[in-house]
Amino acid sequence: MKINRRSALGMFGSGAILPAFAAEAAAPKAAFLHGVASGDPTTSGAILWTRVTPDDAGTGASIPVRWHVAASEGGTPVESGAADARGARDFTVKVEPATLQAGTDYWYWFELADGTRSPTGRFRTLPRGATADVVFAVVTCQLYPGGFFNAYDALARRDRLDAVIHLGDYIYEYGADGYGAAIGRKIGRIVEPAHEVVTLADYRARHAFYKRDPMLQAAHARAAFICVWDDHETANDSWIGGAENHQPATEGDWGKRKAAAMQAYFEWLPIRDPRPGQPWEAINRSFAFGDLATLLMVETRLLARSHQAEHKDGVPAAEDIAAVLAERNRPDREMLGEPQRAWVERELAGSVKAGTPWQVIGNQVNMGRINGPDLDKQFGPDKAAAMLAAMSPRARRRAEAAQAGYRAGVPFNLDAWDGYPAARERLYASFRRAGSEPLVLAGDSHAFWATNLADDAGTAVAVEFGTSSITSPSIGDEMPAVPLGEMLREASPEVVFCDQRAKGYVLLTLTPAQAVADYLAVSTVLEPRYTESRLARFTVAAGAKGRKLAAG
Repeated sequence: MKINRRSALGMFGSGAILPAFAAEAAAPKAAFLHGVASGDPTTSGAILWTRVTPDDAGTGASIPVRWHVAASEGGTPVESGAADARGARDFTVKVEPATLQAGTDYWYWFELADGTRSPTGRFRTLPRGATADVVFAVVTCQLYPGGFFNAYDALARRDRLDAVIHLGDYIYEYGADGYGAAIGRKIGRIVEPAHEVVTLADYRARHAFYKRDPMLQAAHARAAFICVWDDHETANDSWIGGAENHQPATEGDWGKRKAAAMQAYFEWLPIRDPRPGQPWEAINRSFAFGDLATLLMVETRLLARSHQAEHKDGVPAAEDIAAVLAERNRPDREMLGEPQRAWVERELAGSVKAGTPWQVIGNQVNMGRINGPDLDKQFGPDKAAAMLAAMSPRARRRAEAAQAGYRAGVPFNLDAWDGYPAARERLYASFRRAGSEPLVLAGDSHAFWATNLADDAGTAVAVEFGTSSITSPSIGDEMPAVPLGEMLREASPEVVFCDQRAKGYVLLTLTPAQAVADYLAVSTVLEPRYTESRLARFTVAAGAKGRKLAAG
């Protein structure tokens, strides 16, 4: 599928373009139904996004839009410009102011020729030079039928928030009878379109449906998002050559589906468009938060990932455990690919050389070594049998089948870095050569984690903060009577903390002296009334070698 690579960034300034906008007397009636968003901030601006819903989309006529940025809410614009909402981009608009002050909060909005005005959004430009602190919210995995986006409502209410780091699974591709459907029916959150999304029109419609959610709109209006995709923006368990949830016989060519998904993603997310001459999959990029932190966003799904080592029917059968382990341990298996790994090393080394205390890696899946629990060993045969009996029939069958694999050395999650140990060691070697012990962020697992990362020799290389989902259910939700988080922690020497049931986000605060990660959970996602609480806090001292997490 050929994709239009021209950027949709709007024209800057308020010069000769504005009279042309004002003269547009026959502009079609339209509305801002999907809110506003900002992303990929710089020291002088950010990508500002909205979508104009035409009164009659069938005409395909471009709709002129003006945008404004002010230094205070309701203030006089300090930069303005014009752009067109075009049918070729599903009437989405991206613009980028370029004359703003570094390290400053700004408010922005869009308007149409007839005076229709969008909601107002807020973002903060990147700081330059000496920086006292920076505050991130780390989020992932927002399954619409899985519950209400209460965590987004909570973070939208925060007084201080410099950026939201989104680690993927922004949408899910399943139809209304797919993943999470039972919860969705109970609480009235039925996804649209009702079928699994496969075509460009499908992916656009799913993004549009998500963007109508008021809590998601509130989060986007609160702060700039810095995003990468995981698998569900295309299809479950995607890799360079396909996906578990893509069947070529009935759903066509994987390349065409992937291209459609990526086009919709770049249209509907406030992310800078692909770099000229680079594949669309290469969304790895970096951000400098003054002299305090360098944030690297990596891509672990579509650019280079090898096919997952996997069991037949998703659970280990005795006859295929050896084959799975052999595939997992192949030295040529990739996650990042050599060019991206080399880029990570260069970026880390440059940050360290500049004296920056923190290097942060926004990464989709768990990097730590997570062993599956041996129930008999941890609890004894009688208690283990009682725990299995308390599970749902489906969960019990999977848990019983998994035990043989865990005892043979199969990790808890083959879809994470544990399924690619040679690639992980190559990345850890890059950390060492760069002189960095980074803070690694992880999503995907629908659980909270705090992990001390070590290489094959047992040498500390980094620490990892894993955030739970906004709504997506976890394995722990399927077995509420089982203390799965504690079991995984006890089975895994690297794991310091794990909560397999709470939903929420990680609030990461960096100062020159320390990094503080607050694990914030909402009391429920099954109704829009909730409370927020802190499950745990972990700190890391700046400058320490052999970094380890400290509680509190």
